[in-house]
Amino acid sequence: MTKAEFAERIGKATGLAPRKSGQAVDAIIDEIAQALKKGVDVALIGFGTFRVVRRAARIGRNPNTGEKFRIASRKVVVFKQGSDLKATLKR
Repeated sequence: MTKAEFAERIGKATGLAPRKSGQAVDAIIDEIAQALKKGVDVALIGFGTFRVVRRAARIGRNPNTGEKFRIASRKVVVFKQGSDLKATLKR
């Protein structure tokens, strides 16, 4: 599902005009991104939790040449599903 399709579904579910539902989706995504940038976990009860973790530096290997190289540490976003989402996916 694309962002536009998601916004369209939100609009139908809430009765918002397509433009307003698109703005709402953009605002939600922006707020989640800003919170993660500040290092704050975003917990949507029942759905899941977004969290930023630091992935450690490691040694990688080029599969074509076998040459080893260093991969720097970096921040990544992880998502842990909530109980309601987990139950929905089991069905």
